[in-house]
Parts: sequence; C-alpha cells; structure tokens
Amino acid sequence: MPHCTRRNWSAATERWPGKRSSVNWRPDGLHNPSGLFIDFSLCEPYHVAAAKGCERRIAAWRLRPAFAGLTLIDTLYGADARLVLDELNRIGRSATDIKHIILTHAHRAHLGGLAALKTLSGAPVFCHEWEQDIVEGDRRIQFTTFRPMRPLVVWPFQVASYFGHAVPCKIDGILREGDTVGPLQVVYTPGHTPGHLAFYWPERRALFAGDTLVTWPEFAPGWPGFMLNLKQNDASLHHMAELNAQVLCCGHGDPIRQDGGERLRGLLARLDKEKRP
Repeated sequence: MPHCTRRNWSAATERWPGKRSSVNWRPDGLHNPSGLFIDFSLCEPYHVAAAKGCERRIAAWRLRPAFAGLTLIDTLYGADARLVLDELNRIGRSATDIKHIILTHAHRAHLGGLAALKTLSGAPVFCHEWEQDIVEGDRRIQFTTFRPMRPLVVWPFQVASYFGHAVPCKIDGILREGDTVGPLQVVYTPGHTPGHLAFYWPERRALFAGDTLVTWPEFAPGWPGFMLNLKQNDASLHHMAELNAQVLCCGHGDPIRQDGGERLRGLLARLDKEKRP
C-alpha cells in the first residue's frame, strides 16, 4: 500500500489506499432511517461532555422508535472512555444502548476510547476506508511537523500526536459520501486527513464537522499543525457551507448553536480575502 505524503496526497485520495474489499457489511438501519426521529434533551440536538485538555467533545443521539439506541461520533482519548460512560449514565443510558459508532477520522483524540467502548457496547464501528488500517493498527497516522504553528497553545498536542497510538480496533463497515446513519448524512471532507468525514442532520440542520474547523481557541479552519492538506480542507469547508447548517459541532471547541452556515461563509470570505494579493 503506498504511503501518502503531502506530495502524492491528491492522487492517493482518488485511489483510496487502504481499501479492503472484505469489509462490505452495512446494516439496513444505515440506509433506512424512515420512522426515526430525535428525542431532544434541553432543546439541544446532542449531549456534550467536555474532556480535559483542549476542549474535546463527544456527541450522542437518542433515537426512537425503530432505533431505540444511540449513535456515537468519535470516542476521545483512551482514558476518556469513562467520560462517555458517565455521560451515558447522566442521560439514563448505558454502553449497551450504543448501536453504532462512527468516526470522523483516525487521530488518537477521536478514537482512543474506541476499543473499550466497542467491547462494552458491542456496537459496530464505521469510518472512511482510507482511515481503516490506521484504526485497526496496521498503519501509523501521517504526522505533519514538530514545528510550532499557530495557535501555539495546541503545540503540545501537536507533538504528542506523534507518540503512542490507540488500541487497535476492528472496523465493521465503510462509510462514503451520501451514505446515511439513521438521520445523519455522510459528507466526505478530506483535508485534515485524506479520509475525514463529517455528518449532517438535515432535519435539524446540524453539522458535525470533525476537525475541518475548530472553535477553540478561536473560530478557524482547523489547526494548521494537524492539517495534511490545507487546500483540500478549504474545498471541504466550501462543500460544508453549501449545506447551510444552523448548528456547527466540531471536534475541538464549543458548538455554534445558531447561524452556523452564515458564520462559516463569513469565515471563508475572510480567508479568501486574505489570500488575495
């Protein structure tokens, strides 16, 4: 399997290295969301738990009647799996209520607790095929640089991302652009990593954007020190802006609960202006 570097990234993305044709299982529920709706708590479209460090977040949904269970997006660091369990307990649920685990990408801050939570829940795990062999422990993540980059407050996490790895975990199925997981639409958003995914909930106009953008320590198009391809991430941001989401949830920082699409378009306009001579 070719190693994907900054230079050959675009071509490698088109070939999707790491594809494994043996993983084709997709439960019917992933493509049959009819009859499902979300049960809100405190009028919020997600339950959020904050972890230590740089404002990592988790989100879960309570679905009924056909899906009497939860879908979990990302799983924090390994030691933070307890935070997920605590949050489940807070909303009157347990690990066995998790019916699907879906990953935005294979960085350790997003999948560290995966192996433990999959074991406890028995839930199948899904991601983009480019990220699969990283999750399963067959390939290291692509590191960017040790050079400090703004915002400097995240540089320790930038360095730490090179060392250690998450406990390997088997992937049960592959997600692609246009697939659905309950009410969530899969949006392919490469740039932060070649297999990065976002998830859009049209009914509530809520977009779970992973690390394509951040709101901590400021609203920005991701952290440059973690970005494998800035140009591709910029294209992904424009793709997401077309969805005109009301709510934006990202992997690092608080959610934007109102006018998310407008805020994102404003960010892109500012970035485009800065690029002009």
